[in-house]
Amino acid sequence: MIPGYPKPWKSYQEQLDQLIARGMGVTDNARALDYLERIGYYRLSGYWYPFRERVDLCLLDPQTNAKPKKVKVERLPLDEFKPGTTFQNAVDLYVFDKKLRLLVLDALERIEIALRVDISHGLGKHHKFSYLKPELFHQSFSGKLDSKTGLTKHHGWLSKHAALINRSNEDFIRHNKDKYGLPLAVWVACEVWDFGTLSTLFSGMTEADQDSIAKQYEVSNGRIFATWLHSLNYLRNVCAHHSRLWNRNVVVYPRLPSTEETPALSPFQEARQRKPFVLLVIILQLMKVINPASSWGQRLKTLMEQDFPDLSHLGLDLKGMGAPESWQTLDW
Repeated sequence: MIPGYPKPWKSYQEQLDQLIARGMGVTDNARALDYLERIGYYRLSGYWYPFRERVDLCLLDPQTNAKPKKVKVERLPLDEFKPGTTFQNAVDLYVFDKKLRLLVLDALERIEIALRVDISHGLGKHHKFSYLKPELFHQSFSGKLDSKTGLTKHHGWLSKHAALINRSNEDFIRHNKDKYGLPLAVWVACEVWDFGTLSTLFSGMTEADQDSIAKQYEVSNGRIFATWLHSLNYLRNVCAHHSRLWNRNVVVYPRLPSTEETPALSPFQEARQRKPFVLLVIILQLMKVINPASSWGQRLKTLMEQDFPDLSHLGLDLKGMGAPESWQTLDW
């Protein structure tokens, strides 16, 4: 028998009543119901989750059921909200997060386009069909076989590339196919590659080619730069799927250069909480290379200064997204 899901369906009014019963302040019931209907209880719950009361829980040793020598304490969230929590607090945080995602996507679009040029130009000097040539890539990418599939990472990448070409309805793709046939030159094919395809291909390039591109962005080590692209692709997926960003735990965390090379990233060298602010600083560095006159950094700073809601009564501020004490002194 399939175990039953324990939580029952609730009407919007019942959802609101439950929030009020748990200590959330609501001054405009009609407006709160409208938000629940348009945004949804489950999506908004990610924003009021930090507002819930916590209780310290000491975990016992699972083998002896006794208190371990090294005590591990976890903060268990309760259903009740902290005093002073309001429904509007969650909505304001949701709106800030939406603006943050849109601003990040704006920068990532420009970075993606610049990388298409960098990668296609760098590979194109070797061969116009360079992406098909395994000898032009690192052995771990184009020569090492997966023990389960018997394929290389390059094989997998080529399958993704072929799918992107085949489903493209772009006029320039159709024109090049009709006039020159397949394969397409790298500087044409790159225009249908998404951020993930670019990131994967960069990770498979030779160290010399990686370093050549990375140095354009003031990063000496191309392998470190590859982790930046991997993390930014993760970030793009978060934003593109409208997921919560501001205090998310970054599961694809980038490697960082030495503090001498990138002083702006020095506060994150020993960061225990892997939050998204470090990725915003990385984007800022890339944007300053791609478009030094861009106002993106200033717009980001203004957003954080003016649009992050006052949640001090709930013990929340920009530290929750990984911002260091000195974040305002960065070269925005």
